[in-house]
Amino acid sequence: MQPASDNLIPVTILTGFLGAGKTTLLNRILTEHHGERIAVIENEFGETGIDNDILVQDKDEQIVEMNNGCLCCTVRGDLVRILMDLRKKKRGGEVKFDRVIIETTGLANPGPVAQTFFMDEDVHKNYMLDAVITVVDAKHGQQTLDDHDEARAQVGFADRLLLSKTDLVAEDETKSLMDRLRSMNPRAHQTKVNFGVTPLKDILDIRGFNLNDVLEVAPEFLTSDYHEHDDDVKSFVWKDARPLNMEKIETFLSLMIQNYGENLLRYKGVLNIKDEPKRMIFQGVHMLMGGTPGKPWEEGEARESVMVFIGKGIPKRLFEEGLTYCVA
Repeated sequence: MQPASDNLIPVTILTGFLGAGKTTLLNRILTEHHGERIAVIENEFGETGIDNDILVQDKDEQIVEMNNGCLCCTVRGDLVRILMDLRKKKRGGEVKFDRVIIETTGLANPGPVAQTFFMDEDVHKNYMLDAVITVVDAKHGQQTLDDHDEARAQVGFADRLLLSKTDLVAEDETKSLMDRLRSMNPRAHQTKVNFGVTPLKDILDIRGFNLNDVLEVAPEFLTSDYHEHDDDVKSFVWKDARPLNMEKIETFLSLMIQNYGENLLRYKGVLNIKDEPKRMIFQGVHMLMGGTPGKPWEEGEARESVMVFIGKGIPKRLFEEGLTYCVA
């Protein structure tokens, strides 16, 4: 795998509730000889279990180089400052890395971390947010989702869901959890992992936060009648083959984000705009939304708008009626 760009450093956010297995996964990434040079930013730096040399240490951070060329950096201060400090050291040849993984604490909502890559101009110019990876504990996942808002938010933000400890529960329990996760976030691909073993290609260079013309939504979500849990994080998909009026859709989405943006965790869509030869791609996090033209519609291709919204307490009917009003 190669970095997305010579200029932009790809970043992966690794999240998951306490005890889900984030650190186990991270330690495998840091200790295996995979040929990737990865800088890892952690909120809490624990025992790595390997010999390493401390390159830099001060009261706020330490950068540790592992024996496979990876770096690990603790964060007790500002994320923006740490990212820019790493970029400066990379340019100066003090450290070498091709990409960054940020591990959040188990009780963290990954939203503010993701927003950093859109709100800070210096970070935006130097880094590209690739994806949010969420680890879910199959043994305790149902209870954790019942009890903790943060765990539900971590699922809602995910581009990939890694299920750990599936060997400790019956297959039907795992399936029930996977069904629940799919009802909360249909666009996140789910993978079972054992003691953090997963191919790097499954978690790196996913382009989950890139504006592109691929909108992944689990097909079974659209036909699922799974309603066992009343989660506050919910999702819905809106589809319509009729072309949309660009001015109307911009106005409507802006209004919805202004009113419900804080509760919208992730949203993304491919839009069929009237008289436009290219599909329009949009996505957002909370109050931040971006759009860009995608690839042209092919001759004879069925043009269709597909949008997915993931959030807390979203008025689905209001969104659906408003989107229908935007039909040209």
